[in-house]
Amino acid sequence: MTDQLPISAPVLRAVIAGTGSALPRRRVTNAELAETVDTSDEWIVERTGIRARHIAAEDETTSSLATDAARKALEAAGMDASEIGLIVLATATPDQTFPASATKVQAALGINDCVAFDVQAVCSGFLYALSVAESMMRGGAAKAALVIGAETFSRILDWQDRATCVLFGDGAGAVVLRAETSAADPADKAARGLLSSRLHADGRHNELLFVDGGPSTTGTVGKVRMKGREVFRHAVVNLASVLGEVLAEAGLTPADIDWLVPHQANARILDATARKLDLPAERVIVTVDEHANTSAASVPLALDVAVRDGRIKRGDLLVLEAMGGGFTWGAAVVRY
Repeated sequence: MTDQLPISAPVLRAVIAGTGSALPRRRVTNAELAETVDTSDEWIVERTGIRARHIAAEDETTSSLATDAARKALEAAGMDASEIGLIVLATATPDQTFPASATKVQAALGINDCVAFDVQAVCSGFLYALSVAESMMRGGAAKAALVIGAETFSRILDWQDRATCVLFGDGAGAVVLRAETSAADPADKAARGLLSSRLHADGRHNELLFVDGGPSTTGTVGKVRMKGREVFRHAVVNLASVLGEVLAEAGLTPADIDWLVPHQANARILDATARKLDLPAERVIVTVDEHANTSAASVPLALDVAVRDGRIKRGDLLVLEAMGGGFTWGAAVVRY
C-alpha cells in the first residue's frame, strides 16, 4: 500500500467579490491650501508626498460617501443590495453620535433587514472591520457582506494647525465579501479570500494621536492633535512587525507578495515599510499624493484604485496594512 499525504478539506473564506470607492467633488491642491494656511506646496510634498486631497461639501457626509462606494462595489461584484446580510462600516467621523452610519447606508441601499454597525479603530478601522466581517461570515451570520471605510476628516481638523490640517482628506472605499470555499493551504493559489489577519492595540500612546473632544468628556466633537515625529517612529516599527506576523501565519514570505496595499498616511512611512520588507517600490500601491490620509478609507480606496486601473488582478496576493490613533494597527493577507 502506497503512503499518501493527507488532503486538506476546503475551508470557508471571505472572498472579495468587488471593490468600489468615492471621493468628494472638491479637489484641493497644496497651492490652494497655502492661500489660507501658513504652508507651501514644497513644504507639504517634501515631508509627506501629498499634493492634493478631496474635501467634502455640506451635502457630502460619511454615510453618503460610503453609500456611493458600496454601490460601486456591488456593481463590480455583479450583486444586488438585497443579497447583503452584513454591513460593517469603519469610521472615526460618523454622521451622528448614534445611530451607526452603517444603518444609514443600509437604508440608502434599500436593504430592509441586515446586521449593520460601525467599528472605530481610526486609520486601522478597515482592517478591524474586515476581520470582524470575516469572522462573522465563517460563523454563519451572512453569506455576503459589505465592508466599508469612510471618513469626513475635514470636519475635525484644526485649519490653523498646519502640522495636521495638510495631512488629511475625505473619501470612502468598500469591498463586497462573499463566503466561498477554497483551498485550505494559503500558499496554494487556489486559496482565495482573506487568508490571515493580525490586529493590535496599545492605548498607552493616546497622547500622540487623538481628538481633543467627545460626548462624555467635552460634549464637543473636538479636533485632531498629533505628535508627528513620535507617530512616524511607532508606525514604521509596528507595521513592519505586524506584516511579518501576518505573513508567517499564512506560511508566506515577502517574496510571495504581488502588491502591498498600505494605509496612505505619509510617503516616507510607505517607503520605510517597503524597505523593511525588502519590497521594490513598484509593488507598493501609493495614492497618498492625490488623496492624502483618508484614515479608515485609505486602504479600501487605494485597493479600488489599483483594481480599476488594472494593476491588481484576480489571483494576486495582497497584503493590506494600517496603523492609527489608539494606537491600533493590523495587517491582512488576501488573495484577490
